[in-house]
Amino acid sequence: MNNKIVILVFVFIFCVSTSCSSSNDVELTVPPTDNSGGGSDGVVNDQTDYDILVRNPVVQTWYTPDPAPMVYKDTLFLFVDHDEDDADYFYMKDWQLYSTTDLINWTYRGTPMSTATFTWARQGDKAWAAQAIERNGKFYWYMCAQDNETGADALGVAVSDSPVGPYHDPLGKPLAPPTWGYIDPTVFIDDDGQAYLFWGNNNLWYAKLGADMISFEGDIHQIDVMDEEAFGPIIRTQNEDGSIKLKTNYEEGSWLYKRNGIYYLLYAAGGIPEYMAYSTATNIAGPWKYQGRIMDSAEQSFTIHGGNVDFKDRHFMFYHNGILSNGVGIRRSTCVEEFTFTNDGKIPFMRFTETGIRKSVGTLNPCERVEAETMAWSQGLKTDQTAGHHHYVTSIHDGDFLKVSAVQFAGKEYSKFTACVAATQSGGSIEVHIGSMTGPLLAKLEVTPTGAMNDWQKLSVDVSRQENGLCDLYLVFRGGEGELFNVDYWQFE
Repeated sequence: MNNKIVILVFVFIFCVSTSCSSSNDVELTVPPTDNSGGGSDGVVNDQTDYDILVRNPVVQTWYTPDPAPMVYKDTLFLFVDHDEDDADYFYMKDWQLYSTTDLINWTYRGTPMSTATFTWARQGDKAWAAQAIERNGKFYWYMCAQDNETGADALGVAVSDSPVGPYHDPLGKPLAPPTWGYIDPTVFIDDDGQAYLFWGNNNLWYAKLGADMISFEGDIHQIDVMDEEAFGPIIRTQNEDGSIKLKTNYEEGSWLYKRNGIYYLLYAAGGIPEYMAYSTATNIAGPWKYQGRIMDSAEQSFTIHGGNVDFKDRHFMFYHNGILSNGVGIRRSTCVEEFTFTNDGKIPFMRFTETGIRKSVGTLNPCERVEAETMAWSQGLKTDQTAGHHHYVTSIHDGDFLKVSAVQFAGKEYSKFTACVAATQSGGSIEVHIGSMTGPLLAKLEVTPTGAMNDWQKLSVDVSRQENGLCDLYLVFRGGEGELFNVDYWQFE
């Protein structure tokens, strides 16, 4: 990012003012609200009476800044960066992936890409904002990092046959010559099939992508970010040496979207701290017209970054903030707000909410395999940090829990609760409660040693009651001191 000295000073002041903790644990600033549905047992029979309470941020196991949603078939995939737990600046080694089919429960799909994917990139840091898109059955993940040879910012692309990877770098070099400010790529495919890449910090560039999606077709164009009609009135900011710099609202983090023939360009605006604004045009090359602010500066974060997506006939805006404790502006987390376009096609101003989404677009079937890393909320837990298709929940201690919402028991037949676990010690257990951590107990599974924390065994226990409706399920983990066990998946049978 530009203005490094200014940002570093701002980080220090921001952390002091928000009382940064030195702990590396990701704990919750916003506690979950128990959802007991319509009855005393926490179960309701009619989904219209079921009050969904999605909590922001949507992921609690890791810090997940710069969200880039992508819809593919019936699934919303969420490509995110990853702020390290001990970051004291923008310390980022890899990129993570999550998915959902109901917008309530999010499944960790692994860490498919890191700086190691790109031999030309500085290793172990500067894995900044990225976005993926599907074309002709392949997935193209555009990223930015620091070029090893020049030290300048550089754009890159990785390709896969699946959204979850494996991803590889088809070029072995940056997508374009490294240049200061070449960060935050956003990719867009227009109605005529032409693909574009926009990017830039304190400047804004764009280019057509070739049919192969890994090269530029024609020239790189620079948009005049000092155009007040395009990006709003001139403002005063500060350079690294303390001198005054005049600029418009555009800062970084562009995002492209099209609706009813109108192009929407969303971006972080206003300098530091940033807020989210947007401009529109009837041609992707402009001219752009400034439309105003979408969101204020993010809570406990001096940056904001994200984008909007349509999913199952509804509109959602993703962004990040710092409200997980120890989070602040350098350890940020993905949030989501639902919105409706105005009658004249404008994006409304959105206030931040703790609940995010109140109505699910689907339900979870507890009698099919549910990956343990599928959660609506959690506390104290981590997931593995690997690529591939096998993932699990780890770092489980006494009193930790995960919650899944919109769980539909109606019409299901079952007599047992089953979980696939790995453990080296006895004394641990999984309690399954309805509606809250202390709600009616549906099952209690005693976890026995399997030999190692990667030796998996399927264990079962009879359920203590039958449910027939829609509810939240809480898996509460109990045991002695230290790390208890790992969990791969669970299911009612």
